[in-house]
Amino acid sequence: MSRYDPASIEPKWQAAWEQAGTFRAEIVPDRPKYYVLEMFPYPSGRIHIGHVRNYTMGDVIARHRKANGFNVLHPMGFDAFGMPAENAAMASGGHPKDWTYGNIDTMVGQMKPLGFGLDWSRMFATCDEDYYGQQQALFLDFLEKGLVYRKNAVVNWDPVDMTVLANEQVIDGKGWRSGAPVERRELTQWFFRISDYSEELLSALDALDDWPAKVKLMQANWIGKSRGLQMAFGLIDGPEGHDRVDIYTTRPDTLTGASFVGISPDHPLARRLEKDDVELAEFNAECRRMGTSEEEMEKAEKRGYDTGLRVRHPFDTAWELPVFVANFILMDYGTGAIFGCPAHDQRDLDFARKYDLPVRSVFVPAMGEEGTFILPEDGGPAYVPPKPETVRYVAGFAGEEAQTGDAAIDAAIDFCEENAVGQGVTKFRLRDWGLSRQRYWGCPIPVVHCDTCGVVPEKKENLPVALPYDEDGKPIDFSIPGNPLDRHPTWRDCACPACGAPARRETDTMDTFVDSSWYYARFTAPDAGTPTDLKAAEYWMNVDQYIGGIEHAILHLLYSRFFARAMQMTGHLPDKCIEPFDALFTQGMVTHAIYQTRDPQGRPVYHYPEDVTLREGRGYLADGTEVEIIPSAKMSKSKNNVVDPVAIIGTYGADTARWFVLSDSPPERDVEWTAAGAEAAHKHLSRVHRMASEIAGSDAPETAEDEPLLREMHKAIRDVSLGVESFGFNAAIARLYAFTNALGKSRAGAGVKRQAARALAQLMAPMTPHLAEEMWQLLGGEGLVADAPWPVADESMLVEDTVTLPIQVNGKRRGEITVPNDAPKEEVEKAVLAHEAVVRALEGGAPKKLIVVPGRIVNVVV
Repeated sequence: MSRYDPASIEPKWQAAWEQAGTFRAEIVPDRPKYYVLEMFPYPSGRIHIGHVRNYTMGDVIARHRKANGFNVLHPMGFDAFGMPAENAAMASGGHPKDWTYGNIDTMVGQMKPLGFGLDWSRMFATCDEDYYGQQQALFLDFLEKGLVYRKNAVVNWDPVDMTVLANEQVIDGKGWRSGAPVERRELTQWFFRISDYSEELLSALDALDDWPAKVKLMQANWIGKSRGLQMAFGLIDGPEGHDRVDIYTTRPDTLTGASFVGISPDHPLARRLEKDDVELAEFNAECRRMGTSEEEMEKAEKRGYDTGLRVRHPFDTAWELPVFVANFILMDYGTGAIFGCPAHDQRDLDFARKYDLPVRSVFVPAMGEEGTFILPEDGGPAYVPPKPETVRYVAGFAGEEAQTGDAAIDAAIDFCEENAVGQGVTKFRLRDWGLSRQRYWGCPIPVVHCDTCGVVPEKKENLPVALPYDEDGKPIDFSIPGNPLDRHPTWRDCACPACGAPARRETDTMDTFVDSSWYYARFTAPDAGTPTDLKAAEYWMNVDQYIGGIEHAILHLLYSRFFARAMQMTGHLPDKCIEPFDALFTQGMVTHAIYQTRDPQGRPVYHYPEDVTLREGRGYLADGTEVEIIPSAKMSKSKNNVVDPVAIIGTYGADTARWFVLSDSPPERDVEWTAAGAEAAHKHLSRVHRMASEIAGSDAPETAEDEPLLREMHKAIRDVSLGVESFGFNAAIARLYAFTNALGKSRAGAGVKRQAARALAQLMAPMTPHLAEEMWQLLGGEGLVADAPWPVADESMLVEDTVTLPIQVNGKRRGEITVPNDAPKEEVEKAVLAHEAVVRALEGGAPKKLIVVPGRIVNVVV
């Protein structure tokens, strides 16, 4: 009997799939299609165990759908542009292109041994000229439809790297790479008009029934629809051209508690005033060195500058409020100006106390708290009641009890409209998507700047506008700060596509989120001479099942939804593709314990798992030093708690890695990788292989024990099918464990055992495809198990002959009985009364009540 040897089994079957073209996807009009896609990886150079979990989930779904008769598209690619490649080039003196493609080759070499059923013929990287050339064509079509535009915008500027940074790249006010203090700078940038779709992107979430509720909520909050009031405070003796300060507020019911008006350092009034006020100019410049993220604004110390100007409250022209420039107000949200109501906003209250501004409560708790409630103006915290909450208005629109929330806001808006001091409006938090990046390793924006013609789109026949590999035959020096395209005259200087005069190419490249916002569509026809092939898109789209991490719940998914609409508008996707992903699943992480000791200064020293020996729940180094164990931590190279899938495959095989990441936890939750767990998985698969070998060589005759095994087989078919279809992979595997045990203990004949073992191979095939193929061959299965139809449960075999009923005596479970399914009520009662626990409880008497719920339970009342 041959032993289980993944090192020989797995390459053999991978070669067989490759030779047969098992997973190559072609359009077959009369077959139902199924498109499963995992969020594609960045080519960092090494896959991690999280990749294994993610792609194994997709592979289970793809293989299961294929076995159920679907024509499956399951592709793979790489999200390959971005700063890490430039960082690597800066560190090594190499080129981002060489680094990226070298890493792709390495990762493909690491992924293929895992046996994923992928159509590798469709693979592309977003840095391929074919791909980003078609992305440039999309940009030009979007530009023609008015979906792209240029405007001045305040951005995060890294003065050392000389590039715009996304909010996420600003850490504690400094550039994530350079460490330099970030400045707010106004630049001319390219934008997608995603905000035009705010209402549609929000309302369409309701129809995404197969998306996680938490993802839809996160997107809804990001889009941020709000009903509020647009109004103006009249400016007293303001500079020429400035006679009012417009504000937008979602809390107009607190207007009677106004204490000050605050404006952004980038507000037109602040920019006008700083021309004549050196101190204000310095204050504004300091504010502009802060990042632009709302999180950073919230964490920063709240500071202001009194402009000396005052405004009139719209309810009472005799009521004047001071105007401050404040560092916590963003110009691109609302109007760039607010009114402060310190009594009911903690940020405003902190500001008011710092600058000795009045605090006036608009409402207080309605009942039960007056005796202990300390008003904000008397030293208490800001009173921010939950919505809705009944409060008593003391300086509002009514001197009686009322509810905060939408009703109070609507009443305040009505009051302001009736008195002609404001207008109710609906606004969205979602801003237009700034896509300009001042970096080399990205998709060039295909426009030209001409002194005569202005901004001119490049002609499509000239696409792709390819990135230069070198500079006049010399390597590009990436160690020089800034964008190499700005200092590359032979690439930058060109002829105007409109008039032929000397012109300059746009040297900004696109945000890498653009690259990942339409790749799902390109996979349907990766070699097409246009961004998509409508016939292929009509057949393959939408993505039936999308799988990826929760960290992409907002930006990537929101941008992809926008792109689908824009591509539909420009004729690159059919009308049905307005939402690109029919179902979404967000998987948990793979975690691992951190093993650490402390150096003499008390700083942590991290140790690799292979350097730690575990005994009775404790960990020790080779010299006997005990380590501190931090369980279930996110894997991180800096903490040395990563698991190398290549090493796992070398030790245990790919099927063990696949089985373990699916078996130990529900897929939406984190799973902790342990050496003991991997060893246990390997032992189980070895046992399955041994059983299959034994059954294949057996010639035992049929026996009376055949039917129980067949019943177990059909139950397993039913339960595993339900588990896979519902993403309950761990539950499906638990059922496979039980079926394996039943098969091992069964005394059925050889024919029935062989039938059951072949079914086991089919049920395991999505999870452990190599072992399943080996079993299928050993047991006489025809062709490849990857091509075999999924087994179907026989409903008649799922009906039990007997049923087990729990017995409750006075509401407490005291035992159970097993009776025939069709036993009459009288027989059930007789069996219950004969049960020793009931006899003991009755003490020779008769029960007060005996209630039989058929097929469920028996209740005895003594």
